[in-house]
Amino acid sequence: MLSNFDFSVIAPSLPFIWTGLKFTVQLTLIAMSGGIVFGTLLALARLSSMAPLAMAATWYVNLMRSIPLLMVILWFFLVIPLITGKPLGAEASAIVTFTAFEAAYYSEIMRAGIQSIPRGQVAAGEAIGLNYWQVMSYVVLPQAFRNMLPILLTQTIILFQDTSLVYAIGAKDLLKAAEIAGKNYNRPVEMYVFVAGIYFVICFSLSFLVRRLQRKIAIVR
Repeated sequence: MLSNFDFSVIAPSLPFIWTGLKFTVQLTLIAMSGGIVFGTLLALARLSSMAPLAMAATWYVNLMRSIPLLMVILWFFLVIPLITGKPLGAEASAIVTFTAFEAAYYSEIMRAGIQSIPRGQVAAGEAIGLNYWQVMSYVVLPQAFRNMLPILLTQTIILFQDTSLVYAIGAKDLLKAAEIAGKNYNRPVEMYVFVAGIYFVICFSLSFLVRRLQRKIAIVR
């Protein structure tokens, strides 16, 4: 069976694969960074004593977590141009979609991290004259990030895998690059197998690093 495979097409297709991989990594890093920032703000909003703010954040998180990611990708790609009157483009649409979508998931991770910090530390911060934002910035969030770092990285691995869904809107990610190269050389199976190997190596390596990080954090605790 393997004799039917022609992996010699991989070498000339590497420029396509490299371009797709660069966009996939770029999308992952931007969505991770934006998702953590906005997710942290959403988490703080959900824990806020201001009922309207907490309710709005809760609705946003529940909405995003209740809709399949592929539908959200298509919605941003197809509906936003109708609202703005300008095409957003597949790559830009993917970045906006993943940042908005992942913020809901990162917010739940950060909310759990914030709630894991003993209330006594918050009270201690207030006792020495820190206001709410200073307590969050200097006392709560640094510890929450450390506690939740393995879970945040695990979510990022899932995000990296999910970026393949931008294939549906024609964004030139790693999977799209495999399709283009497969059509160019008329060897689609080989290209999909090769790209699957790339996904596996990257995700397995990151998972291994996350497990080591979890053990180190457990020792620190």
